[in-house]
Amino acid sequence: MWSQREVIDYALQRRRTLEGLKRPGKRLAKLDACDADPMLLRAAKYHGEQAKVPCPVCESPEMYNLSYTFGDQLGQFSGRIKPPGELEEMAHQYGEFKVVVVEVCLRCSWNHMIVSYLLGDGVKRKPPRRQQTVEDIYG
Repeated sequence: MWSQREVIDYALQRRRTLEGLKRPGKRLAKLDACDADPMLLRAAKYHGEQAKVPCPVCESPEMYNLSYTFGDQLGQFSGRIKPPGELEEMAHQYGEFKVVVVEVCLRCSWNHMIVSYLLGDGVKRKPPRRQQTVEDIYG
């Protein structure tokens, strides 16, 4: 992506966790590593992008990546999941926002943050005006 910067790759943490699962003796419990929240599993099932690699724990092909977006300029839309195609569009609309990519296995509940980075054109903007939601009306 043209504006991607400040990339943090979590591969070393991921590898350490996976090695902890396989280490004899003082090992990491599978329940500690494969502990995806039910909401995260649902998000992966309905909004995730199929991963190109199988699950590193159970080798299932049911691995999905979720791209969460965060930033002051996103206003009330910060914290939403966006498909990769929309991220490119957003990079032209907003000055700066963070993307956090999480991998999730639907079969064994493995989940791990794999990368985070900043996107945006660098122009300072005010957050969008808050739009009325269904919760505002009925909540």
